[in-house]
Amino acid sequence: MGSKWRRAKLALGLNLCLYVPQTLEDSSPSMDVGRRYSDAVLLSPTLSPQSRGSDCLPAMPTTPTPSSSGLRLSKHGTKSSKRTCAICLNTMKPGQGHAIFTAECSHAFHFHCITSNVKHGNQSCPVCRAKWKEIPFQSPASDLAHGRARINPVDWGQDDAWMTVLRRLPSPRQDASRHISSLFHVPEPTVYDDDEVLDEQPESGERSSSTLDVDNSSIGTIEVRTHPEVSAVPRSTSHNNFTVLIHLKAPLTSRRQNSVTDQTNMPPTSSQSSRAPVDLVTVLDVSGSMAGTKLALLKRAMGFVIQSLGPSDRLSVISFSSTARRLFPLRRMTDTGRQQALQAVNSLVSNGGTNIAEGLRKGAKVMLDRKWKNPVSSIILLSDGQDTYTVCSPGGGGGALSRTDYSLLLPFSIHRNGGIGTGTGTGLQIPVHAFGFGTDHDATSMHAISETSGGTFSFIEAEGVIQDAFAQCIGGLLSVVVQELRVGVECVHPILQLSSIKAGNYHTTVTPDARTGFIDVGDLYAEEERDFLVNINIPNNESGNEMSLFKVRCVYRDPITKELVRCEVADEVKIQRPEIARQVVVSMEVDRQRNRIRAAEAMAEARAAAERSDLTNAVAVLESCRRALSETVSARAGDRLCVALGAELKEMQERMANRRVYEASGRAYVLSGLSSHSWQRATARGDSTDSASLLQAYQTPSMVDMLTRSQTMFVSNGAGAPSPHPPIRPTRSFPARPHPR
Repeated sequence: MGSKWRRAKLALGLNLCLYVPQTLEDSSPSMDVGRRYSDAVLLSPTLSPQSRGSDCLPAMPTTPTPSSSGLRLSKHGTKSSKRTCAICLNTMKPGQGHAIFTAECSHAFHFHCITSNVKHGNQSCPVCRAKWKEIPFQSPASDLAHGRARINPVDWGQDDAWMTVLRRLPSPRQDASRHISSLFHVPEPTVYDDDEVLDEQPESGERSSSTLDVDNSSIGTIEVRTHPEVSAVPRSTSHNNFTVLIHLKAPLTSRRQNSVTDQTNMPPTSSQSSRAPVDLVTVLDVSGSMAGTKLALLKRAMGFVIQSLGPSDRLSVISFSSTARRLFPLRRMTDTGRQQALQAVNSLVSNGGTNIAEGLRKGAKVMLDRKWKNPVSSIILLSDGQDTYTVCSPGGGGGALSRTDYSLLLPFSIHRNGGIGTGTGTGLQIPVHAFGFGTDHDATSMHAISETSGGTFSFIEAEGVIQDAFAQCIGGLLSVVVQELRVGVECVHPILQLSSIKAGNYHTTVTPDARTGFIDVGDLYAEEERDFLVNINIPNNESGNEMSLFKVRCVYRDPITKELVRCEVADEVKIQRPEIARQVVVSMEVDRQRNRIRAAEAMAEARAAAERSDLTNAVAVLESCRRALSETVSARAGDRLCVALGAELKEMQERMANRRVYEASGRAYVLSGLSSHSWQRATARGDSTDSASLLQAYQTPSMVDMLTRSQTMFVSNGAGAPSPHPPIRPTRSFPARPHPR
């Protein structure tokens, strides 16, 4: 009975380790719509039920993952498994041009499959998990002459120059401290200038010196609107801190203008020439705490990211635990590039501690050392734990007097307002979008990293939301239409002065004479909106019935043409100055943005109180703000943003009910909310990527499209008809326990 059960487990594929994608020649031209993929490899367009064979099992990642699609037992039992490579699931027959390696545990594999597996640090049998004393090893011959390590294609023959070498593993007693997963990695170069060449891209990456002057009515430019808080101020009355709202909306992209209605059937790379290509570096935590379902879900999410990138986009993968390693160099996501990237992602194994700083250092090095540059650059960071190598600021005194300086986790070269970048849109802009996974991650450090670099912080509380959270972020990065945006405000009337500019995390400056102010916005996604409040001091004035307050100018760079675009609003902001005061209506637009800023300030105040262990005061601050919002003009009118803010404040109160709850999820939830409101950009909070959630006030249409694609990714159900896909409502399976700080 025991042997039969063992054979059944092997047939079910519960112990499979790695899947190597097939070549394009073996692929099926299409796939039927059915169940959703449950692993990164299954997202590959080169896979189909026909290409895998009727008696083969679905490919599984290194770490087993639960799947709603289920697994089927092979009709041919153990005979089929002996003829099938457990890694690529293709048949093994002598004479087909593939070497066959039989391990000391008697399990056989294609030689090129098992050497690729071993090269990424796996030194046990993918089937029975037996530790090998001797492993297959490739002798570095042919491809090293080309200057880079080679990830094995699946169709190498027996006569390939990288053929068989067996190497005996050192005894664990002889070298117990050595990091086992790095023994057979190809050595990394000292300079990461081996990035793949771009199409029609000058090496210097020089910007265009041409300037295009347009007016606000031009098609394809930023839309600018202004709203004074009231339309009239009596002549005999002065008004300090008179508020004017500046509303910006980025233009549409050609991709969205030409997109079809059914996004789920559209190839993700179509019409890519109409958008700015991306250089993306993913820095992924593979520490021991990521073992199991979390690592499997990360692989699935990375598979979706890989399939969403186009042939002009480039991807690099950095993994980190106690140390960090560049697992995959910056490569274009062509069909071959995707297959190699999927191979690299599926080789991830979890072990060791959590060294976020080292992972970010390597991620920044990939960006800094690259010879070629795509117009858009970004880093995605995911971690589920506390940084076990956290640095403290110098002069802290050590011990209880030392103060953790989380900004030191991020290389200074990619600080938003430091290093090469100056924060004015003239230098290197590489935002780090951080994702805290689970309840044990260090939300404070992840939030600090994202804030310092100009990125966002998302809290992934529910395991199943990780792919959707990545999809939302990728949807934005693949739709950048405005770069280095700077908004200028200049007073028109000679007696007026600017009081302040409320712009959240965006850098603002006001000239010494208080007549001119600037807001450094940076990048905007397609159809993304920004709202800024400008406060101006209006003195009494008897000179006329109308007063011109200020005019607005915008300067930005087109990411595709590299042209500098200057856009000036044709109309000046004006108000009436009547002799007699009359009843005026407060602008709904200004009131709702005041509510947003008021709520963000209350969140920051409550968080500060909670960090002092004063949760009672923190809850009181949130409740006071919630009551104040409910009495505003926009709240009484049923404004959607105001309703969402009230619900969010209520949720934060519940997550501050006691110290245990706050440590487990409250801190991360509040910081993610602060990140979203401060940058006016969508972040994931718990399962809030759900399109029905009120929290997603900043989602762009491109983000929604990518989320829809993520949530409707199907595979064939084998019956020839699509199976219905229920809405994803993931359960929160992380333990709600505090982590000591």
